[in-house]
Amino acid sequence: MCGITGIFAFNLVGKFNKIHVTNATMALAKRGPDFQDIYIDEWVGLGHRRLSIIDTSATAHQPMWDESKRYCIIFNGEIFNYAELRQEMAARGKTFFSASDTEVLLKLYIEEKENCLNKLNGFFAFCVYDKQEQTFFLARDRYGIKPLLYLFDEDKFIFASEMKSILQYGIDKTLDYSSLYTYLQLNYIPAPATIFTHVKKLLPGHYLTIGRQQIADNQYYEIPSTQEHAHRQDLSYEASKTKLNALLEASVQRRLVADVPLGSFLSGGIDSSVVTALASRHKPNLHTFSIGYRDEKFFDETQYASAVAKKLNTEHTVFSLTNQDLYGHVHTILNCIDEPFADSSAIAVYILSKETRKHATVALSGDGADELLAGYNKHAAAYRVLHPGFQEAVVRAISPLVKILPQSRNNPLANTVRQFVRFNEGMKLTSSERYWRWASFATKEDALLMLHPELRTNLWLKDFVSRRKDLLKYLPDKESINDILLTDMHLVLPNDMLTKVDLMSMANGLEVRVPFLDYEVVNFIFSLPDHFKINKSIRKRILQDTYRDVLPPQLYKRPKKGFEVPLLKWLRNEMRSLIEDDLLSRKKIEEQGIFHYPEVDRIKKQLFSNNPGDAHARIWGLIVFQWWYKKYVS
Repeated sequence: MCGITGIFAFNLVGKFNKIHVTNATMALAKRGPDFQDIYIDEWVGLGHRRLSIIDTSATAHQPMWDESKRYCIIFNGEIFNYAELRQEMAARGKTFFSASDTEVLLKLYIEEKENCLNKLNGFFAFCVYDKQEQTFFLARDRYGIKPLLYLFDEDKFIFASEMKSILQYGIDKTLDYSSLYTYLQLNYIPAPATIFTHVKKLLPGHYLTIGRQQIADNQYYEIPSTQEHAHRQDLSYEASKTKLNALLEASVQRRLVADVPLGSFLSGGIDSSVVTALASRHKPNLHTFSIGYRDEKFFDETQYASAVAKKLNTEHTVFSLTNQDLYGHVHTILNCIDEPFADSSAIAVYILSKETRKHATVALSGDGADELLAGYNKHAAAYRVLHPGFQEAVVRAISPLVKILPQSRNNPLANTVRQFVRFNEGMKLTSSERYWRWASFATKEDALLMLHPELRTNLWLKDFVSRRKDLLKYLPDKESINDILLTDMHLVLPNDMLTKVDLMSMANGLEVRVPFLDYEVVNFIFSLPDHFKINKSIRKRILQDTYRDVLPPQLYKRPKKGFEVPLLKWLRNEMRSLIEDDLLSRKKIEEQGIFHYPEVDRIKKQLFSNNPGDAHARIWGLIVFQWWYKKYVS
């Protein structure tokens, strides 16, 4: 696990930018605290920061060249089937000078070029430089577990693992207002767009080839949908449970290979508990890690995690934090964010990663299961919309009465009211509009009001409409649950959930591995019918049923909770001065000229009212943007 960056200059102007490669590499120091090296020739510069996981010796350092000195690779990620691939190549006469997966990847690429991607089981973002042909080849893993950003213009092509590295090249910082408008709704910016007009994210499952002032973007992987009969499974439910268990166990076993200490996140939910149970079968004395909220019992789930740890006999560590412990990390986390990203649960992931790194360099996690197997509240809501009955009719009837009650995420009753109102809103919408509304913290209309009137132009609004249409292209007019899950896999998973985990874990030099996103597991799960995953009474049905005898029974008698933090309290108390007197003050907003202060002021008042709704999430989104803008733009 590492950080990578590089430049391909097309002319003398582009060549001048090679002077930035060292600083761009150093900007990735936290991703790779163990070693740094760069390579520079007449037209090309490559930089690598290393977090040593497999073959920690100097022979595995990067940039890594093959014996001919024609091909050079910089690589961020892990190839979990590298040992099998190495054996296959060795049988064909290939020799190896290291024990690393990096060298296996390089030599597999030399043999098979882009076709090598279909053989890789792992997560990755990498660049191979062909010195003879003067070309770059860059690729990103199937589901976007590892990030890769790039900029291409008439002078140069540059790329990096993070925006803060891209910024070291002195790029044009023109804001992309379509991205900002999307961010004001979702609290993140979906690929391939970024907050800057000229910087893009390589889409998951894609690769780039770059030559002299030429670039080509190609897709090598697509999640097989259940509409494709060749991928449809005719297995019974019981047989599917057996196969899911076998695939998941093999996936976890592959992800236990490391030459450094390895543990597992254990939240107390089904997903991380399943991963931990499977890992404990193959790794005695597995170390597990949980985070708890001492002052916030509504958010605390450590009793469930402890029950799992006790049953599985793991070496369990709980990081029990006060609100002040959590709040003490907020400014550090804001400084980690190099592109607006406002999923507040990143705070908890950061602290969990920081504390875990004191005991392990690699951690397994349960990420991806909710998107694959319909684990979110919105999936249960969508199922009810698609299979309406008496209860849904009652919702419509009493909605006007419920809507006047206080809404908030911070206590059970107010949160239920909030969910009820959102559900009722969604019932009246088309499939794509419903999905977008339930994915958003603000409606399109409310988000537009946030922007300064002079910025509300048709040009970027048309661009937003086009982008949104592409993001929702997997949703037909009459959608199924699998259509919704497929959309989640392309929108929510890579751009929110995986971005959060990568950003916060790598800020602490911790590698996080996600067994549910093994491509064999994903392909199988997407071959299963909707009713194997969800019905009116249960979400993640096949997963829960498969491991019902393995996990403690209390895990099956608890409500679904997200990995949240008590954000509303902080915003109303410790962060109030930051909101009122600094980042969101009238003076700051009007001088900046991006946001419309009357609308910002309205949301601030809602935040401090008895009916905050989702105002805390919207205010947090504004704080993140303003902090980022102050640090990187103004």
